[in-house]
Amino acid sequence: MQNDIYKLTIKEARTLLDAREVSSVELTKSFIDRIDSVESRVRAFVRVTPEVAIEQAERADLAISQGHSSLMTGIPLQIKDNMCTKGIVTTCSSIMLRDFVPPYSATVVDRLESENAVVIGKGNMDEFAMGSSTENSAFHSTHNPWDLERVPGGSSGGPAASVSASESMAALGSDTGGSIRQPAALCGVVGMKPTYGLVSRYGLVAFASSLDQIGPITRDVTDSAMLLTAISGHDPKDSTSIPVPKQDFTKALDKGIKGMKIGVPKEYFVDGIDSEVDQATREAIEVLQSLGASVDWEVSLPSTEYALAVYYIIAPSECSANLARYDGVKYGYSDQSSESMWAELENTRQQGFGPEVKRRIMLGTYSLSAGYYDAYYLKALKVRTLISEEFSEAFKKYDVLVTPTSPTPAFKIGEKTADPLQMYLSDVLTIPVNIAGLPGISVQCGFSQGLPVGLQIIGPQMGDATILRVAHAYEQASEWHKLRPEI
Repeated sequence: MQNDIYKLTIKEARTLLDAREVSSVELTKSFIDRIDSVESRVRAFVRVTPEVAIEQAERADLAISQGHSSLMTGIPLQIKDNMCTKGIVTTCSSIMLRDFVPPYSATVVDRLESENAVVIGKGNMDEFAMGSSTENSAFHSTHNPWDLERVPGGSSGGPAASVSASESMAALGSDTGGSIRQPAALCGVVGMKPTYGLVSRYGLVAFASSLDQIGPITRDVTDSAMLLTAISGHDPKDSTSIPVPKQDFTKALDKGIKGMKIGVPKEYFVDGIDSEVDQATREAIEVLQSLGASVDWEVSLPSTEYALAVYYIIAPSECSANLARYDGVKYGYSDQSSESMWAELENTRQQGFGPEVKRRIMLGTYSLSAGYYDAYYLKALKVRTLISEEFSEAFKKYDVLVTPTSPTPAFKIGEKTADPLQMYLSDVLTIPVNIAGLPGISVQCGFSQGLPVGLQIIGPQMGDATILRVAHAYEQASEWHKLRPEI
């Protein structure tokens, strides 16, 4: 067995597993050894599950030997810790759920386990997915594998860092306002937010239900297409799941982009964007042009400037409703020291939630209150419609829109924790995609200050295969995806 098989992509591992040149147990043990080697520095996991992983790997090897191999059979994956895993503690990186063991698994986990995938552990995250740096975890901050003094992004910082540091072959993250794409950009991996409703949210602990979406974080675009194929498809348990037939997203990857129309929205090159991020993005767009696509650099989406404000009314409003269930009565953390039920409820929420979660609950409760509902929440919904309509108009002319993923590369741990507004601005380029329910993907397109830069490709609703095709064409014409941090 090679010592470095943890460096394989899913596609490469799939070939070796099916040819019986490597076993899933060997593959899984190589990742467990890799985690033992680097996890103390990266801290990408809330919980590593080696016993569960080896048991699942043994089942995968048996399935392969019997000729029952699927895309994810025997592949070691990390699952973000806001997706329920039956029998494995699911914390959302919060004191509130630190001892919660779900009695069922999320649909995406069930689908992976039905293919005999291997769950190697649960990924660290900003508490209840609220944050852009994974510094809001109640347990520990995750470090960027490219520079351990910098953040990996968030809220899916653990999944992005684990893939970047080769602690997992791929991971599942969730994206509410950029929480897959932004950390993928900062960690130099591929992160995809599918069309809203394409992947079931059943078993995903809710933050903002109209914005949340599960998606893949992988080493390359082919792996993202493979993982999306495994987890997507209609789910009757999720009322927002789109009733469409299951699709193989790998089939369109090699069709090229000759003749495609690409729009570049000028509002995404915001004031304060890092100059090297700006340059890397423009050079990547020129690569797409050289591959035969036509590029319009003068696209305008004027309502984009309001997206951040819309998001920080809608998301906190939904989170204030969703997190009302954590009252210390049904499950999760419960303060038992108070003399009355009301004091117990108050202390449970005071002690169980971190400062960012409490900040957003208060923002949302204020926005929904009787005197301010029309002025804030209702107005935000109207602007959300405008943003969606502008995207719809743009996609009548263009196949995809291309932008930077993050205005800056990874910033230093602690640099923005004292200024929530500066932290919120980290997602200014990714939030509009969630507001409109569109698919978006981030691929690495260069470096700034020695740190990865992400290129974001946005498609129309159900244009997931199209953005994967464009991302794959760019990836094949560049070398960035082959580079790995030296850790």
